[in-house]
Amino acid sequence: MQAKLADLNTRLASDSSLDEQMDSVAAAAAQLGFDALVYDYSPVPLDHVGELITPSVVRLRQTPRDWQDLWCTEGFYQIDPVQQLAVSSVAPFTWSYLPKGETVLQRMIDQRHAPVVGYLLDAHLACGVTVPIHLPRGGLATLTGLRPQASPADLEAARHSLADFSLIAHALQEAAHPLLDKEAASRVIRLTRREVECLRWAAEGLTAGEIAEKLCRSLATVSLHLTSAMHKLGAKNRVQAVARAVHYRLLDR
Repeated sequence: MQAKLADLNTRLASDSSLDEQMDSVAAAAAQLGFDALVYDYSPVPLDHVGELITPSVVRLRQTPRDWQDLWCTEGFYQIDPVQQLAVSSVAPFTWSYLPKGETVLQRMIDQRHAPVVGYLLDAHLACGVTVPIHLPRGGLATLTGLRPQASPADLEAARHSLADFSLIAHALQEAAHPLLDKEAASRVIRLTRREVECLRWAAEGLTAGEIAEKLCRSLATVSLHLTSAMHKLGAKNRVQAVARAVHYRLLDR
């Protein structure tokens, strides 16, 4: 595996885009028996009330055609137990939706997950492995490999390949990391430069009047920026607006 990983690292380093990197990883994962791949990246994986946020970056290989729409538009991502587990897991894990598939999922699946479970069973992609990668400053990336069937033998094969698949996932993340910020502008909230500037000063404890003096703007203009930011963030007041802006890393620019 070391020789294959070295070759993969070389290919990933020469790939100029995330799509090219995914093609290289898909070829390596296929040798382990994974026909379909899902990669996602979120600079902030949870919203301010603890619900999963649809990832900013998603790349798919060999998944059904409606996957992107279901997971990213129709809300399947929020009720996907694999993704829910990935947020809190620090280790790669094997999973299965087979009734007798004894994995970590069996302890958490309930009726809420029925649409995802039924879809993957029908698609014969009900077994796989997921590697969560928790990043500096709170970001989360995951690489999931799905097997074409979900028999007990497939589950056992997935378990045996988990370590090698984890190496592939980390190799992809290392190569992809410099490319992600260009693609991962927050899909949750977009603040203007002035709104961010005003919130930064508010985070330092300045009043609207003091911020107006700092920026050489009128009090009315600063108040307008702060009020606009509050509405975008769904905040009741400026303190809550600052807290939510910090949570979503909107003041890091």
